[in-house]
Amino acid sequence: MSVPCPPGPLMIDVAGLQLEDGDRQRLCHPLVGGLILFARNYASREQLRRLTSEVHALRAPPLLIAVDHEGGRVQRCREGFTRLPAMRRLGELWERDPEAAKVAAHAIGYVLAAELRLCGVDLSFTPVLDLDWGRSGVIGDRALHRDPAVVIALAGRLTDGLRRAGMAACGKHFPGHGWVEADSHLAQPVDERRLDELAADLEPYRRLPLDAVMPAHVIYRQVDERPAGFSPRWMRLLRRDLGFAGVIFSDDLSMAAAGIAGDIVDRCRAAWDAGCDLLLVCNAADRVDPLLAAWRPAADARRAERVQRLCPSAAAIDAAQLQHDPVYLDGINWAQRLSPERGTVARDADQRTV
Repeated sequence: MSVPCPPGPLMIDVAGLQLEDGDRQRLCHPLVGGLILFARNYASREQLRRLTSEVHALRAPPLLIAVDHEGGRVQRCREGFTRLPAMRRLGELWERDPEAAKVAAHAIGYVLAAELRLCGVDLSFTPVLDLDWGRSGVIGDRALHRDPAVVIALAGRLTDGLRRAGMAACGKHFPGHGWVEADSHLAQPVDERRLDELAADLEPYRRLPLDAVMPAHVIYRQVDERPAGFSPRWMRLLRRDLGFAGVIFSDDLSMAAAGIAGDIVDRCRAAWDAGCDLLLVCNAADRVDPLLAAWRPAADARRAERVQRLCPSAAAIDAAQLQHDPVYLDGINWAQRLSPERGTVARDADQRTV
């Protein structure tokens, strides 16, 4: 029987392909509002459907189930799913044929969302809106293009495709991770540019109608000494100056760059107080139970309602229907044409949040 409980402020993970008793207890805790999946949680479409069905049945309203599933080297579910291209391939197509690139972006977004939703996944943390400044290895070919106008055009069409399949869009990594060279999984990146020099990076967040945003674990020292996800100033800029009214996710609070805020309780407190709505704590099983026992944030109905709105309101498109859907078939065709790296996978990225 589902436990009546509004979504809490934490998004956590589980270890395997099915839930254990400890997983169920954590997922039913009032502080938890969602589950993030990794490659270790996927074996087949049927297995994933069983897992997500059980998770959704635990709570009322159901927990939000999310995944990093962008394409290229960041695609958690592979066998039985369309192999999606790195987003840079869309930018390269734009250079040859902008109209074709927009068609491809829409169709690929539709494939991405339709296949995940068919297996009970509610949200993918996509699109990446970081500009391709040619400096960041961790972003690299995940970025669509260097020109913000091209990023806006392609990410907008990708988002249209996601929504056509009933999935919301989460832009990342606000205000931009493409300039810094350090990998925030391993170190603390610092961007020394002034706010006015970040104007191009901010433009996609100003122009695109996003449902959610994920800030970067990057310090923009000329704006704030705290990383963006811990910075009330950056959160006010996003809400007030850019008019964003959706969900703000923290990036993974277990990453090295989040350590500037202290232990896991301090990190959650800092991100929550700054204005993040849903806080990711990933690949840190030993920290979750102490966090649930020690952290006592005040309930915030507005934030819970924002998170709940990310859950799909309509049923997923049936698998048999997809096989005759021209947009879906077109998306598979574009994915195959734009994925010369098919079959090669960066395994070291499988268990990261990015």
